[in-house]
Amino acid sequence: MPLTLPEKIEGPAAWIGADMQSKQDLWLYHLSPTEIADIEAAARHYLSLGRDIGEIRQEDFPLRVFDAHLAALTQTLINGHGFEVLRGLPIEQYTQEMCAAIFCGIGAHLGSARSQNADGHILGHVRNIGADPNDPNSRIYQTAARQTFHTDSADIVGLMCLREAKEGGDSLLVSAESIYNRMRAERLDLLELLFDPIATDRRGEVPEGMEPFMTIPPLIWHEGKLTVFYQRQYIDSAQRFPEAMRLTPAHIEALDMFDDLANDPSLHLTMRLAPGDLQFVYNHAQLHDRTGFTDWPDPAQRRHLFRLWLSPTGDRPLPEVFKQRYGSIEIGNRGGIITSKTRLHAPLD
Repeated sequence: MPLTLPEKIEGPAAWIGADMQSKQDLWLYHLSPTEIADIEAAARHYLSLGRDIGEIRQEDFPLRVFDAHLAALTQTLINGHGFEVLRGLPIEQYTQEMCAAIFCGIGAHLGSARSQNADGHILGHVRNIGADPNDPNSRIYQTAARQTFHTDSADIVGLMCLREAKEGGDSLLVSAESIYNRMRAERLDLLELLFDPIATDRRGEVPEGMEPFMTIPPLIWHEGKLTVFYQRQYIDSAQRFPEAMRLTPAHIEALDMFDDLANDPSLHLTMRLAPGDLQFVYNHAQLHDRTGFTDWPDPAQRRHLFRLWLSPTGDRPLPEVFKQRYGSIEIGNRGGIITSKTRLHAPLD
């Protein structure tokens, strides 16, 4: 069946970075003292229960004021422009355990937490541990290198900034729909190739019975929605497997154009997350990136962010091919990385 694609995608998720840069009131939310007190009380309540932070559920983190905003935020993520930054938490007053309880508790109001690696970590740690970005089994977020624009293996990605780098480490976002619109208008022939089952490397995290790579197309048009699944470095490294679909020169040109548009300063949005900031991004409608950075010499002062992967209710349906990555595509219960070794928990460090 020939591919039928809309001439242009319109709506709040088809935003342009240059516009969003000048409209911070749409995506930067300043917490009020009342909301902060509400969040802190919920965290203290949960910590008093003596349970693992990875077990937090919405009902365990009772919010009496801020819950209304989180309900609205869920809709902004799924059906709106797709991201928000919450600012104002005085994390210098908190222990790392308190920070984790706040982050996971807020996340529980947005969706169910998912495992982020084969070890079953619900709470991820984004920091440079000296991993080699050129090693096909290393994770890019564990380096100080530029990440490139990509998506993660979940419906919603959350970050909580604990400490900034000495220099760099900016967060970047770009709308997949805006990239689509530009490619549709300028090079339809290349755009269509991004709907092919291009292989993406699993980087050593292989579920039982699965191939060491996935064949989820970078772009999918499914039930009236454009869904993006993309990590260029992992696409390139998947070519090490002889059974993976070979990239033709035209495929490479299409991928290069996609990358060039994502890196267009007029299309993407750049922000610097400050300590205490919480960023939530809807993973199916946009890509995220992080610039390279220089860390502090003292290991105790180095850049450190918490990360959550979340699966909300009321989300869009995903096609069957996503089972290669998500296992289940049941709305509200999908995403993450599950292998035979996985045991879900939330390491604090």
